[in-house]
Order: sequence, then structure tokens, then C-alpha cells
Amino acid sequence: MSRHTTFRFRLAPAGEQREALARHAGASRFAFNQCLQMVKSSLTQRKTDVGVEVPWTGYDLINTFNAWKKTADAGRVFSVDHRGIATVNVTGLTWRGEVYQQVFEEAAVDLGNGLKAWSESRSGKRKACRVGFPKFKKKAQVVPSFRIRNKHAKGKPPTIRVGDNHHPRSVMLPGIGVIRVLDDTRRLRRMIAKNRARILFATISRRGSRWWVSLNVEAAELPPNLQHPPRHPGNSAGWVGVDRGLSTFLVAATADGTEVARITDAPRALASGMEQQRRLAKSLSRKKKGSRNRKQAAAKLGRHHLHVANVRRHFLHRVSGELVKTHDLLVIENLNVQGMLANHRLARAISDAGWSEFARLLTYKQAWRGGQLIEADRWYPSTRLCPQCGAVNRKMTLADRVFTCGCGHTADRDTNAAVNLASWGQAHHDPHRSPDPQAGGRATNVRRRDVANQHRRVGETSPSEAGTNVHTAPAA
Repeated sequence: MSRHTTFRFRLAPAGEQREALARHAGASRFAFNQCLQMVKSSLTQRKTDVGVEVPWTGYDLINTFNAWKKTADAGRVFSVDHRGIATVNVTGLTWRGEVYQQVFEEAAVDLGNGLKAWSESRSGKRKACRVGFPKFKKKAQVVPSFRIRNKHAKGKPPTIRVGDNHHPRSVMLPGIGVIRVLDDTRRLRRMIAKNRARILFATISRRGSRWWVSLNVEAAELPPNLQHPPRHPGNSAGWVGVDRGLSTFLVAATADGTEVARITDAPRALASGMEQQRRLAKSLSRKKKGSRNRKQAAAKLGRHHLHVANVRRHFLHRVSGELVKTHDLLVIENLNVQGMLANHRLARAISDAGWSEFARLLTYKQAWRGGQLIEADRWYPSTRLCPQCGAVNRKMTLADRVFTCGCGHTADRDTNAAVNLASWGQAHHDPHRSPDPQAGGRATNVRRRDVANQHRRVGETSPSEAGTNVHTAPAA
């Protein structure tokens, strides 16, 4: 067991099961908001009394919530006897027995992770983008979801099971029961039967008026016939550069100029469905708030967004899977996608392409197969660099689709970038590096202050005066 993957199935719950799923999702949102309220109250009290302890970690939040749900603040009933004397009966959270208790615990853990990310972001320990303080979850603005852990008690079957009671297309969830699914579960059932997979937890969510279950699985390594054969440490040949773009989604080439892949039939799911999205959004805006028609219109719009996301996800999985199956040494650019989105002319097309998600898929799939994937320096001028003489064409713009050098070398813009990326991989790869691309981190050879106070061109992430321009894709 050395890799983690997820199996996602669409659920087909009955009427009562649908209500139970909605009840559990509401309980998860309630527990998150209640824990956040207790944290804020403790922070306010701490301003006047420094001795007040603030529950911060997931473990502390679980204990605090479990103690609160049995107190009078969570629920109480007033009763008056025949003499007119009123008494208070502490009931606590009366409906807590209607949902599985792990739902409360996982919601507290999620809040603890959010508080940890916020504190690390403030102190500078978090390397990712800055995050704000957790906010309350509103019913109409969040995706209804909850998470359940899979318990493996000795002598008892696991609490989360797939294909139980001779129903292959079903999943067993504690506190809810057996729910039928609409997808084939044969692959997961075979892996579990051969002790090659173990379900860790299940996340149930509702998207587009449909319920889905995502099973996080700890699985064994891929068989040797599905992994890349090991390479000799001194063998630096075979690197393939992968250039991402908009008009041409992907171009892959080797260092000698051989183009091995070119993907031009990207679905552009968002652009293709934009007319339908406008029509559905306009229909939703015309419905009266709180009415049944508005809920139905919102469900239609949600299903459309889900369809767009599924089309894009399917395409990215298919392309990334073909790349990692055929090439064991890949080089991609460390693109500043968030910075590129500031260009409002290309922001929609860049978001529709899914460059960041594609890089994430390549990363873990290549690690599964024992290959190597590295990221070229963000300031490496892959598009404007001549692979023959090494000169940089600083006059090249996004409108130029053909790279031309003074030495006489001419090549397609995207192919030239892919060739330079492959050459960069041969020159900068570490033969002793772990197959996991995340183990070595990113390559950052240029400091930000070296190119400070320079204006960027459209689609660029560094100034041309510095001679370190990153390749950006042209407009669609």
C-alpha cells in the first residue's frame, strides 16, 4: 500500500435515503458553524481574560463540541407542574442520535485544518497562497457534503463496504445503510478482494441535484508491467518537453526536434456551453426568491456547471494518461496561472483549459508509474530561445506563430518551446532524484527582485528586457 487514489460513483438513493443524506450534510454544516462560533467566542473572551483556552486543533474542537452538545445551551425543555412550578430539563442536542456521530467529528477536523492554515499563512510558514480566517457556511452557498471514516474493527467487517449483500452496484454507509450506485464497481471490488486496496473514508456530496460518493482508497503499487523500466543513472536521453497552450492545447517534443504528440481537439467545455449557461442564468434571475421554480432553475444551472466540469476532467485524464503511459521523462513549465488570469482577455480561455489541473494529474500519475516529471524554471524563455545557437528573440510577440532566428532556424512556436523544455530537462535533471516530483521541489533560479519594476506584456510573466521570458499560450 503506497499510493492513494479515489473512486467516485453516482448514488441512486431512495426517498428516505435522500432525506438521510441531506440530514447528515446539514449536521456537518451545523457542527462546523457551531465549532467556529465557540472559537470566536473564546477569542473574544481571551481579550479580557488571558487564561481562557481557545480550542484550535481538530482534537480540541471535537472534545469541546461533544461537551457542548449535552449541555443546556444545546437544548432544554421547560415544564410546569400542576402547582405552577417551572423546571428546566436539559436535553442537549435532541437530534444528535439521528445522524452518524463521525459527521460531527470530521466537521471539527475540517475547521481545525482551516485554522491551522490561517495561522501558518499569517506567520509565513505556509508556502501556498494566503488564506483567510474560516467563515460560517451558508446553506445556499456551499456544496452539501459530509465525510465518514472507515472503521476496521477486529472480527467485524469494515463499516464502509462496496458490493455488499450480493448487490455489486451498491455501497454500504454507516448510519444510512446500503445505497445503490449507477456506476460499475467491479474494479474496486476486485482490488479489495485481492487485498490490494483499503477504503480509508468516504465523502458524500450533492452536486447538480445529484448525490455522489468519493471513496478515498489506499492502494498497492501498480504492477511491474504498468510501470516504466528503471533507467541507468547516467542516461539523460529521452526527455520530452510538454508545452501547454490555448489554440493548441499540448505539444510534446524531444530535444532533437521530433514532435511526439500534438493535441488540438480540446473540448473547450466552458466556451461551448456559454450560450446555454447564459440562458439558464437569465432564467434563474427571473424567478422569485424562495419559490419552487427558482430551486428548479438553480438545479438546472448546477447540472450544467457539473457537465462542463466533467467534460473538462475527462479530457484532462485522457490526455495525461496517454502521456505518462508512453514517456517516462517529462518536462513542463512552472506557469504562473494565477498571474495570467489577471489578463481579462485570456482569463476565461485559460481557466477553461485547466493547465494547473493538468499539471497535477501528470505529477501523481507519473509518480505512480515510476517515471520522472520536473518543472522548468518559470523565467526560462522556452518560446523565444533558439535551440540551435542559443539566441533569444526578444521581439517575438503572441501574434507570431512561427519562431525565426537570425541563424536561419525556423520552427513552429509551440514545437520550439517543447524542444527547449526537453533540452532543459537533460541539462537540469538530477539522476539521484526520487521518482516523486514533489520530493525535489520547484526550480527557481531567478530571484524576483532581479526583474522588479518592469512592465509585463500581455500573457507574459517576466519582462523581455531581462531576457528571461516564460512562454505563454496565444489567444484562442
